[in-house]
Amino acid sequence: MAKELKQLTKRAENYSQWYNDLVVKADLAEQAPVRGCMIIKPYGYAIWEKMQAVLDKAFKKTGVQNAYFPLLIPKSFFAREAEHVKGFAKESAVVTHYRLKSTEDGDIVVDSEAKLEEELIIRPTSETMIWNTYKNWIHSWRDLPILCNQWCNVMRWEMRTRPFLRTSEFLWQEGHTAHATAEEAEAKAEEMLHVYADFVENYMGVPVIQGAKSETERFAGALNTYTIEAMMQDGKALQSGTSHFLGQNFAKSFDVTYLNKENKPEYVWATSWGVSTRLMGALIMTHSDDNGLVLPPKLAPIQVVIVPIWKNDEQLQAISEKLQPVIDQLEALGVSVKYDDTDNKRPGFKFADYELKGIPVRLVMGGRDLENNTIEIMRRDTLEKESVSFDGLVERVKNLLDDIQKNIFEKAKKYRDEHIYECNNYDEFKERIKDGGFFLCPWDGTEETEAKIKEDTQATIRCIPFGVDQSNPGIDMVSGKPAVNKVIIARAY
Repeated sequence: MAKELKQLTKRAENYSQWYNDLVVKADLAEQAPVRGCMIIKPYGYAIWEKMQAVLDKAFKKTGVQNAYFPLLIPKSFFAREAEHVKGFAKESAVVTHYRLKSTEDGDIVVDSEAKLEEELIIRPTSETMIWNTYKNWIHSWRDLPILCNQWCNVMRWEMRTRPFLRTSEFLWQEGHTAHATAEEAEAKAEEMLHVYADFVENYMGVPVIQGAKSETERFAGALNTYTIEAMMQDGKALQSGTSHFLGQNFAKSFDVTYLNKENKPEYVWATSWGVSTRLMGALIMTHSDDNGLVLPPKLAPIQVVIVPIWKNDEQLQAISEKLQPVIDQLEALGVSVKYDDTDNKRPGFKFADYELKGIPVRLVMGGRDLENNTIEIMRRDTLEKESVSFDGLVERVKNLLDDIQKNIFEKAKKYRDEHIYECNNYDEFKERIKDGGFFLCPWDGTEETEAKIKEDTQATIRCIPFGVDQSNPGIDMVSGKPAVNKVIIARAY
């Protein structure tokens, strides 16, 4: 294992390759036989399951219920919302036939006689399917609001893919809500953004900037898109969740109206919002190091691993009996524990493997520890280890998990804050953006300026950040015109 670990590329040498190596070597995912798709392995999926569980509970706390809608969407649905179809046309996968047949040579071919009357789109997102459905569900103001979410997979035929960050098929949740008023819908879109920000910061340990997207960067068909933007260790931004105020666009496209309290018909107001397995990429790239993953305790599938070191069966039995009450007490507190008393790997091999997988706390007990009533404890975030008294171990471990959760967030926030710069000079910006970071810059609000920045630097306007004084934004560094906003600009994944 130690030899394998050396093959993990150093971040300073090639950050991109380090990420790809880590995804595979930590048993998170691997490439699938289908181009651009991935196989999420059990350890990676266990992290995603914990994410799902926390988010699902948070959604339901806001009144949202889960439902499920079809994977296949009639092509005609997309034609009803012009901006929406324009945004997803190049990424859409299309089903044209419904049957295969065998030739005399034994080949499998598409049966040309089994062509679909209407082609079907493999869902890139579900607004069209859901709003066609909502037409049957909504009749009067008493039917509103509708607050639905679905956990599912989607297909977007990406040309350049990377595990978790951008794949042709990925897992996500997509919320779709219907409201009687614009104010209620807008409030819901903002509420769900705050739910995402709370989860990403308090469970993933990743600091984010909340804000609104520029018109160019909005979701296709939205009147407003809100985003949370996180900074990775290479200084690039990662859009980590979005929430959209869709106005009445989809309601008008699918003729979804309700009778108000005055018995007059009105179009419904809409939101949609989602996060995906891209969050796994954020988790990896924000905290991990050259030894492997560093996982926040709240999302680690295994929070504590205990490795006994023994000379004979009698010693192993004595160590195991000593440790069993600790295991029981930790599990009673909700801490997930793995006791690794397998004899097919050397201790050093186990240590390296658990470091690679990012398990937050490692406990080691040998014969001398048994005699001295001590145990070695190591924290994954700092790699610090010490020999401590066995007495009070459960409370120490519980406190240590809390401290690790807090520490990795504070470390990431310190790095992020140190790499946010104010900049008003375009030549300076073009030079400094090469090294990454978030740049708070004045923007004149025009698409032309936005396009020029992207063409010159490959950087984009990530958001118009909340909580920034916009009363006197200054002069646009590109056009020299008065700015309408200060915006965060960065290169992004």
